[in-house]
Amino acid sequence: QVQLVESGGGFVQAGESLRLSCVASGRFFNFNAMGWYRQAPGKQRDLVATITPGGNTNYADSVKGRFTISRDNARKTVYLQMNSLKPEDTAVYYCNTDSQRWNWGQGTQVTVSS
Repeated sequence: QVQLVESGGGFVQAGESLRLSCVASGRFFNFNAMGWYRQAPGKQRDLVATITPGGNTNYADSVKGRFTISRDNARKTVYLQMNSLKPEDTAVYYCNTDSQRWNWGQGTQVTVSS
């Protein structure tokens, strides 16, 4: 079973940046489209961005132009560069395949203060 470990979250002021990382164990990372998701308190978990094995990306409208997803298949790692952060970006961020195929990791908390 693939394990996912997210890191890079923190407490920042509005307008600042963070870079999240997610490392996957196992052999199947390179064959899967990956996604970053986020869950704010009391809300459902939403898809933020996806990236195919070949590097094609897609973004939720709320983050388009501010967030960039990327991946390093050799390191089995997917990244989320988050710029111009807003208080509404505050959430726990998770990675998984675009079909949520694997067990969820612990996530990484992002808190943006105004």
